[in-house]
Amino acid sequence: MAGLIRLSSDSLPVLLFLLLSASSPLLSHSEIQLGGEEQEHFVFLDRNSSIDGFDPTRITQLSWRPRAFLYEGFLSHEECDHIIEIAKNKLEKSMVVDDDTGKAVMSDVRTSSGMFLEKKQDEIVARIERRIALWTFLPEENGESIHVLRYKRGQKYESHFDYFVDKVNREIGGNRYATVLMYLSDVQKGGETVFPNAEGKHHHEEDDSWSECARNGYAVKPKKGDALLFFSLRHDATADAASLHGSCPVIEGEKWSATKWIHVRPFELPRRRGGCVDEDLKCPQWAAAGECQKNPLYMVGSESSLGFCRRSCKVCSS
Repeated sequence: MAGLIRLSSDSLPVLLFLLLSASSPLLSHSEIQLGGEEQEHFVFLDRNSSIDGFDPTRITQLSWRPRAFLYEGFLSHEECDHIIEIAKNKLEKSMVVDDDTGKAVMSDVRTSSGMFLEKKQDEIVARIERRIALWTFLPEENGESIHVLRYKRGQKYESHFDYFVDKVNREIGGNRYATVLMYLSDVQKGGETVFPNAEGKHHHEEDDSWSECARNGYAVKPKKGDALLFFSLRHDATADAASLHGSCPVIEGEKWSATKWIHVRPFELPRRRGGCVDEDLKCPQWAAAGECQKNPLYMVGSESSLGFCRRSCKVCSS
């Protein structure tokens, strides 16, 4: 039988102790409440469930400003290869969010290509999503779909924040609270994740194996199976400027990664009205620009969720 444990936001080490002492716990969570001094986390421990491969002994704390942690071997090599296999034929040019409008736009700041998986797309993806919830102590339902990225030689993502400053992208789920960045491949040189404003930016070893870009802050090398967790917001839900980060250009090889962004509230797109309709006035324009093929989950939808622009994509009849 699951028991309810109430912890303050500064009591997560206690929760970790409980997790380690439980024979086979599984965590499920209610909504995380942020923004006031009386913050609480509500966590259920079920000792009769499997732990989905979660092993807290592999976690290393990297920094407190920002709060950043490295989990060595978070994914198996088989899990990494599985995600790449799903994504490799569905990649599109990566976009960035315009701070003023909240719209996705193309930019030279980000030169990778990527795609979104569906939540619980298959049992392997579902298991990884459960493992992320176990590690972060954040509800599964607060997460976006996993975003898979490929960086070829010379491709990069310049320093940026994961939290939003526009109101549009905070309407569903509130702001992004935490990021789990999973490395799906090794990179011969370059491709590091760098935090230019991190408190310990000059504390890690630097040798010839690091790129010049990585020397501009605290950097983490991509290693197949490892995962990086960092928080974009502080406990009081204010933005943490130390969470500024970027992906250094790949110098040798190719970099694959998968990102899970986690919000302060459940992140679920509004339910579609049903029928053969468009949910946005710009759907005809987007369809004419090829977005039905480039962004099918949003435009058309899936078996479990209707898209926003079904009529303009001509996948239904009115």
